[in-house]
Amino acid sequence: MPQRLAAALGCIALALGGAVAMAPAAQATPQACYYYVLEQHPGANEEVAERACRTGGKGGTEHFRACYLELRRDYVPPVVARDACRRAAER
Repeated sequence: MPQRLAAALGCIALALGGAVAMAPAAQATPQACYYYVLEQHPGANEEVAERACRTGGKGGTEHFRACYLELRRDYVPPVVARDACRRAAER
């Protein structure tokens, strides 16, 4: 009985560990977008970049466009805005 309990607890710990390990990856793409914007265009407004990247991270054409337009309004160069919003949407 103790061996079965230990095995069951070990499986649960591995399953939860996998879920925890995957959670940061799901949030990493808006972060990648954000840091890409700040690296490529240091004069970008951090709040605008964060908001745009979160929007782009939702995925889909509409959110990509919203992300892109918000970054462009902050004078982020077109190529940087496009690449950053693509990074935000990658999963």
